[in-house]
Amino acid sequence: MNQLRIAVITASTRPTRVGPQVTDWVMGHLRTRSDAAYEVIDLLDVGLPFLDEPEPASSGHYTKAHTHDWAATIDGYDGFLFVTPEYNRGMPAPLKNALDFLYAEWNNKAAGLVVYGSSGGLRCAEQLKSVLGELQVATVRAQVSISIYDDMADFERMTPRDFQAGNLGTTVDQLVRWSKAMRGIRR
Repeated sequence: MNQLRIAVITASTRPTRVGPQVTDWVMGHLRTRSDAAYEVIDLLDVGLPFLDEPEPASSGHYTKAHTHDWAATIDGYDGFLFVTPEYNRGMPAPLKNALDFLYAEWNNKAAGLVVYGSSGGLRCAEQLKSVLGELQVATVRAQVSISIYDDMADFERMTPRDFQAGNLGTTVDQLVRWSKAMRGIRR
């Protein structure tokens, strides 16, 4: 069986974003693991326009080159670890847009969440879980909730409390188990 592939998706594209610093912290922990191949996808680099497909993603009739490219990228992964801020009680628009472009490529896969914000990103997590459920993505129970007040210096530099590494480990352990299980369902 091929090695499990997990995409670590950096969701913010804002010029002053802290997403890359959070992703770097996550990847620092993931580099010590050998249970999957972990690869970063930065939505800023993906550069999707606002949804411009004429048919709903569930039809599978993609007409744009950028959609075909995005579909090929997402289709190749077994699971996802979303690193996302909370903006105005929800997920950032680029993340929702990236999710909305596709349907079948997300189905029967697993996801874990690393959320951050003034409320620890908890409201974003709930919104994201609802959208992922509609896309038939199983979200794991454990998650990492980072406070910009308690886990960052000056609201931008990662200084996570000691227990956050354990939260990340538990989240990824569950993500790996569920990604393996969902791989069986897709076959």
